[in-house]
Order: sequence, then structure tokens, then C-alpha cells
Amino acid sequence: MNVRIGIPKGSLQEATLQLFARAGLQVYTNGRSYFAGTADPEIDCMLIRAQEMARYVEHGVLDAGLTGLDWVIESGLEVIPVSDLIYAKQSRGKVRWVLAVPESSEYQRAEDLRDCIIATELVNVTRNYFQKKNVPVQVEFSWGATEVKPPMLADAIVEVSETGSSLKANRLRIIDTVLESNTRIIANKSSWADGCKRRKIENLALMLRGAMEARDRVGLMLNVRKEDLDRVLSVLPALRKPTIATLSDDEWVAVNTVIEESTAWHLIPRLKEAKAQGIVEYPLNKVVM
Repeated sequence: MNVRIGIPKGSLQEATLQLFARAGLQVYTNGRSYFAGTADPEIDCMLIRAQEMARYVEHGVLDAGLTGLDWVIESGLEVIPVSDLIYAKQSRGKVRWVLAVPESSEYQRAEDLRDCIIATELVNVTRNYFQKKNVPVQVEFSWGATEVKPPMLADAIVEVSETGSSLKANRLRIIDTVLESNTRIIANKSSWADGCKRRKIENLALMLRGAMEARDRVGLMLNVRKEDLDRVLSVLPALRKPTIATLSDDEWVAVNTVIEESTAWHLIPRLKEAKAQGIVEYPLNKVVM
């Protein structure tokens, strides 16, 4: 039994391959091939454009795949949502599909765009957005370079944005958010109904989420006398509750927890002041909740 997983080719490809590696699954790609092997002999991969992922998952060419929630909604196809993974090409947050117009434009709201031309790759979502507002517009599919189309080729655009820098560089102004999106693992219905394949897909999702939870976090170990434990715990933020274990000396305990890496600079000196000793900060690969 092999499970075939779709990896988004293009802007998300490198971030996805890095995430797989952090999760412990190396993916071996060949620049000339759309097929890729992995360190797990039961998992094969295909590089597929995110826009097409839902189609190939629904048709059963792929058992599961990683793609954007935006493209799942745009496709209208029936796939199983397995897990959300919040990462993008440049950032570690969600992305937005925004409605934008030229900076010099008189348009201030979506309602001002009545009978206008809107260029976008996200055609169905954009049509539904304007239909809900009861604003008649002409939505045209854009093959790329959407930011350069206003005002000569379109009155406005709906385009994906992480930081907004590309829109500003093209002198565009955001007037509304059409959709928020993030990466999502989706599965084929028949594959999900197969116990063995479902377990493999669920385990993959578990390990990918664990790798993401570990980002920007570190482990912290320290020793403390029992009489000083309450003081140390009052300083120490915990993922849930810190692990406390007795040592060979009954007067001492070991404390183990997970913290945000950015807090370590200020936290460790405070722990030392609270009489913690033997403080060790160490990197994490995965945090499985």
C-alpha cells in the first residue's frame, strides 16, 4: 500500500518541502520530474499546482494533498478537510485575497464598482463576493501579472497578498478583504474511508502540525530546590503545565517545559534570580499537542 501525496508546485513548494523535512520526512525531488520519492517507502509524492490540487484529489489521482483553502473553495469540489497548516510563501500566517483599486481611483467600497471590470485568478469566489453584495460586475480571469492591469485593462483586481508590498509597488489601494486563506491538507473520500490510508494521512498531518508547533519554541530544563519551586513556577510560562520530576537528592526537583524562543532572553535571568540552577535551553523539532 502506497499513499500518494500532492505537494504544491510553485510559490509554496520550498516552504512545504522544508516543513516535511522538519517533520522528519525527507522528500527527494528531481527538477525535471513531477514525481518525488520520500524516506518513507509507503509515501510517494507528486508536484501539482495548488490551483489543481483539489481536482486530482477528488478524482483519486492523489490520496491527499496540500493546497490553499482558497483553491478548495474556488474549485467547489468535494474533498475531505484533514488539517489546517498556517504557513505561506513568505510568512507564517494566513494570506488574504483583497479587492484593490488604483491609488488615484475614486472607488472607496465594493459597492462603488457597479458594472466595472474585475480581474482575478479567483473567479468563482470573486463572483460570489459581489453577488452577496448585489453589485453587478464583470469578473475576468487573469493569467498573471494581475497587479498591472488597473486602470487600463480592469477597474479593480482581487489578488492574493501576504504583506501588501506588491500592491503598493504597483500603486494599488486595498478597499476590502474578499477571503482569508491558509494551507490545508485535503484527502480523497475513498482514501479516507480506507483504514490503512487514512491512518497514514492522519499520521502525516500529526507530524506536520508537530513541526509547525515547534517553530519559534525551545525546550527549557532546570533544577530547583523544593523550597524555591513556587517562586520559579510563578516566573515560568508553560505550554500547559511544566513537567516536574524528583532527583536523587530529595531536596531538589527537575523542571522541564516549552517556551517561546523570543522570551528566553528575559526569562532565563529571572529564573536564575528565583534560584533555579543548571538551566539548559535546547531546540525542538516537533511539539505534538
